[in-house]
Amino acid sequence: MMFLARIFAALMTLVLAGCLGGPTYRPAPDGPPVHVPANLEHLPDPVPRVEPKSARGNPRSYTVHGRTYFVMPEAEGYAETGNASWYGRKFHGRATSSGEPFDMLKLTAAHRSLPIPSYVRVTNLTNGRKTVVRVNDRGPFHPDRIIDLSYAAAVKLGFHNHGTARVHVEVIGDEKEYMLQAGAFSELAGADRLVAQLGRLTDLPAFVVRLPEDTLYRVRIGPVRGKSEADRLQEVFLSNNLGKPILIER
Repeated sequence: MMFLARIFAALMTLVLAGCLGGPTYRPAPDGPPVHVPANLEHLPDPVPRVEPKSARGNPRSYTVHGRTYFVMPEAEGYAETGNASWYGRKFHGRATSSGEPFDMLKLTAAHRSLPIPSYVRVTNLTNGRKTVVRVNDRGPFHPDRIIDLSYAAAVKLGFHNHGTARVHVEVIGDEKEYMLQAGAFSELAGADRLVAQLGRLTDLPAFVVRLPEDTLYRVRIGPVRGKSEADRLQEVFLSNNLGKPILIER
């Protein structure tokens, strides 16, 4: 009888061990794609453009792991230096905070507080490599990291074989090209005088344009890339008593 009791006890121990110590779900480790596309390091940068803010991705605040984060109302002026990490195969195809599926082969990123979407230029401070990424996700929720990049972005920056890299991150706005019209004259001589004056003020090309069916000689300067640079040049003109040039989008 004692022998049977011992067998029964042993069987119960095995059953309990099976219940408590059986297989449990473990997420697959992150990593690169199974097949890495050729020339991924030459992927063209996304071109910043004006986009509406994501309704889903921009709550006033949100909480992760007991910590509350606040979303910035505007991205303009943001710049920060710190560590970047990257994410890839484990999250490929999953919904990002914007609702878009994550594609590890596109130049995207996760940030804790920048508005979604935003465009930032990331510079690897170890090797000087740069890339532009579109922020469409939230993270990283690791205290010593400031941005989480897609695998493709990590390849362009040259740290895909490492976990992290020291980077500088800065927001870039809509980088359209502009011409600045500095003046319009009824006589060519007046336009030529202004062109000569502008040549002493800036290294940008200045020239005279006469449009079809237009009697005026218009002095233009440029092209200028980015609204912030165009705004700066307008201030230069004003400080030199040349009036405020008109911005013309190319």
